[in-house]
Amino acid sequence: MEKILERHERYTYAERQLHATETETNISWTLEHAKLKARLEVLQKNQRHFMGEDLKSLSLKELQSLEQQLDSGLKQIRSRKNQLMYASISELQKKVSPQLPQFPSAPKGKDRG
Repeated sequence: MEKILERHERYTYAERQLHATETETNISWTLEHAKLKARLEVLQKNQRHFMGEDLKSLSLKELQSLEQQLDSGLKQIRSRKNQLMYASISELQKKVSPQLPQFPSAPKGKDRG
């Protein structure tokens, strides 16, 4: 009878531990969900601001910060665009250069006209 009671006690203890762990996990996931939901709302709000929407609610300081972020982004975009254009021009020059006929240089000292 003692063994049966011990086993029963072990199983009920294990079950309580499992239930407590599940509850902690659920609370943890609930908190994580709330944090992610708040983060998503902030990101969506920022995206609307970057798109020029909902700007009336921004203060002067927030508008200046947004302008600075947009300027910085534009500089990065223009820089990347220029890099790509220079690379493209360089590649085209390499392709065209061997195809151009080599003209002999004009004789020195003689005018043609």
